[in-house]
Amino acid sequence: MSQSDTSQHALMGYHELLGMQVVEWHQDRTVVELTIEPKHLNRSGNVHGGVLASMLDSALSLAGLHCEVPGNIRRGMTLSLTTTFVGPARQGVLRATGILRGGGQKTYMTSGEITDEKGNLVAMGEGSFRRRSGSESPEGFPEDCSE
Repeated sequence: MSQSDTSQHALMGYHELLGMQVVEWHQDRTVVELTIEPKHLNRSGNVHGGVLASMLDSALSLAGLHCEVPGNIRRGMTLSLTTTFVGPARQGVLRATGILRGGGQKTYMTSGEITDEKGNLVAMGEGSFRRRSGSESPEGFPEDCSE
């Protein structure tokens, strides 16, 4: 599976509904982008905090779940996520970057930020995540296997 194929399968369902896309995914680092649409805005005309938190959750969790084995995946769950909203965003493309900071085989910690097209900081966050059974190894497990 190529980098673009792997990235395509990283986000599904809810993420697709919001319009998020993984544009970079490497060991210890992930970048998720979203083009702002009217559906993402709150009553003040800014991107809703829930959209920003979702972007951070996705980018931060995926930073600890990269798998280079074709056809295999790794899964995880969020244990905690803190977000700080720094500035408004109203239009353009948002870019959430997640970086693995530490942890062990099961639990890992990440941090990241969201910037707008001009590089302005919009939000930042930190999270603790848990790799699901079978996802502790960097090799992951076959995507078509049920847990």
